[in-house]
Amino acid sequence: MKNEPHYWVIVASRDHASVGVKKGFIQANHGKEAPLRRMSAGDWILFYSPKESFEGNVSCKKFTGLGQIQDDRVSQVKMADNFHAFRKRAKFLTDARETAIEPLIPELTFIKNKKAWGYQFRFGLTQIPRTDFLLIASKMLEGRVTDAGLPII
Repeated sequence: MKNEPHYWVIVASRDHASVGVKKGFIQANHGKEAPLRRMSAGDWILFYSPKESFEGNVSCKKFTGLGQIQDDRVSQVKMADNFHAFRKRAKFLTDARETAIEPLIPELTFIKNKKAWGYQFRFGLTQIPRTDFLLIASKMLEGRVTDAGLPII
């Protein structure tokens, strides 16, 4: 019997998250392998983007992707001569709209310190409770999520 899925938030700049959404993959913690090994096929993921671009300083503070891990395989890709990143296949809901985090903070139980809420994302990957995930997903999918679950993708 398959275990219940886990729910994750991956921190990535909006420009990097959008590449993963378009091409159907995730990376976490600057392409490290270990965080991906924690995730399994069927787990749900959100991208949270604190800023617009990796190199820039323009604030974003939105959830920018919603998807599901497709299998347990971790692959490695060459991104530059001296940089090989690890990835996992994911399928994203293309109709999920970007959603600001700040209006949701009072309701998100995984954020314990509401005044220093950004501290929660310092490690780049955070497992969150199902109820928090469903709240965020409901906003991203304009209410098309119930406690019974998420759409099949």
